[in-house]
Amino acid sequence: MFIHRFMAAIFKHSLVRFMGLHSQPMSDSFNIPTTGDRKSKYEQLIPQLKGLFHGEKNFQANCANAMAAIHHTFQFHWTGCYFVDGPELVLGPFQGPVACTRIGLGKGVCGSAWQNQSTIIVADVELFPGHIACSPFSKSEIVVPLKNTKGEVYGVLDIDSSHLNDFDETDQQYLELIAGLLMELRENEK
Repeated sequence: MFIHRFMAAIFKHSLVRFMGLHSQPMSDSFNIPTTGDRKSKYEQLIPQLKGLFHGEKNFQANCANAMAAIHHTFQFHWTGCYFVDGPELVLGPFQGPVACTRIGLGKGVCGSAWQNQSTIIVADVELFPGHIACSPFSKSEIVVPLKNTKGEVYGVLDIDSSHLNDFDETDQQYLELIAGLLMELRENEK
């Protein structure tokens, strides 16, 4: 519990430093949900993400904060985004260990979610055909497409857990909501 609170304090301090003189009131009061089930943590996290996004128009900055907030709230192994760059996904903002930089269409879980244009939940990555092992510690994964208003995939939100069978419909529901919020910001950035 001490380590979790310590990490929460570091995260909060980092947000305040990152926001600098232009900090929004939300950055000073961002609290990583530490109690409750996963659903209640998402329900606490989403309004705080909206607060972090308020007034910031830069998509990359908002994406970076979202990845950090999700990662630290749930203590996932890896949390990040990949964005479409021609025939590949290229690494975007993330939290966790060094990651694969480029992933082809239809390759691995991320490339498959991009190709199928739908969320994929993998209970055991070792059993997923063609899984790309960026880390030996990843055991389960969820990948949510980031779609624009035309339904085109702009990128994917990718989360890996060091635990088997760590994702379910609750994660899918809330991560798709977060993906929608991010894409709203992307559309408004133009």
